[in-house]
Amino acid sequence: MRFEISKVLDAIEGRVSTDPSLARAVVDLAEVIRYQDLDGGRPASLLRLGMVIDALARELEEDSVPVYAVVHRALLSDADLTSNERMVVRRWADDGLVEVLDNPGDRMLEVADLLGLPVLTRVRADGLRGRYPWLVEQAGRVVAPVPGAGGPAFVAHVGGGHTPVAGDRSPAGAKLLSRQWRCAEPGCALFGSGGGGGAFADLSRVTERSPAGQPPPTLRGGVPTCPRHGTRLGDGGPRPRSAVLAVRVGGLIRRRFVLTDDQPAVVGRAPDQAGGIVLGQWLNDEARRWISRSHLRFELRVGEVIVTDVSTNGSGIRPGGSMAEADRVPLAPQQSRVLAEGDMVELYPGVQIGRPDELPSGAPYTPTSVMAEAPTMAMRLPR
Repeated sequence: MRFEISKVLDAIEGRVSTDPSLARAVVDLAEVIRYQDLDGGRPASLLRLGMVIDALARELEEDSVPVYAVVHRALLSDADLTSNERMVVRRWADDGLVEVLDNPGDRMLEVADLLGLPVLTRVRADGLRGRYPWLVEQAGRVVAPVPGAGGPAFVAHVGGGHTPVAGDRSPAGAKLLSRQWRCAEPGCALFGSGGGGGAFADLSRVTERSPAGQPPPTLRGGVPTCPRHGTRLGDGGPRPRSAVLAVRVGGLIRRRFVLTDDQPAVVGRAPDQAGGIVLGQWLNDEARRWISRSHLRFELRVGEVIVTDVSTNGSGIRPGGSMAEADRVPLAPQQSRVLAEGDMVELYPGVQIGRPDELPSGAPYTPTSVMAEAPTMAMRLPR
């Protein structure tokens, strides 16, 4: 059972991120792990984060949705968690996958405001409505995870919107995210040159954080500040341009990935390249035979997305998202093309890549649960 739980925690690890381009909601980890009514288990369990993430994926009808987790430092030594769970949270902190704070305060709401993300919480923040009007004005921006018939569900705090809904980034957020920031503390996992500077640095799975993936600073007296160390941040210049693309297989968005000027991405059945986007787990046998291990290479050049076919069999461009065969433009091996607004690349029928907002889901949702390996007793639902 311990091995099974470790596999679940590894799966959950892939769904926590402080990257503003990928995170889909904000949570307070210290709150979520104590939702004892979700499974009727022990007082605190990191597996409950996985249950809430699965619920978010069901609501958004999209796999692999990451959440932005804010963590109180006291959680790193919380005796209600197992020693393995505490080690995992510390590793996440050292990798910069979560924010660890001495006093989180309203940081969760600040992140949601800066990034335009929904908040998953049972806490009511009535005293902060003046500072964050969207708490009451935008239905779906704040939803509470509660027990449901098939796992956690969401209920609205206000306005009747039970589905988590994103909003616009605040003007302050847009300004902060246009710059790179540097923390004076050595080895800062959030605003340093790379992840891993704490006790679990030797276990770090993050070797270098892209400046485009930096989280938003906290504002103290209007000054950009490192939320973890409380030190004033230095301005490191303009943030690199970035673009977010999504993979749709069988009518469902399965994952998103980020391109920058110096960070291309290779997509295929099982790319050998570091950071490659692996599609094999979602493909049927025919698609696996057609799609090469490394099939497409995406690059960002002067703000334009360039796609190059590096496969054996070639691919196709669907201009404007048109699925009419007469509109399909072949993309031969070693051929490149600018991916215009609305265009998507088709590796094989039903396997497409494009901008997330231009790839709506169009099939019954069958989620890939992060809790698939969880022991039965850890998933016990209350009667």
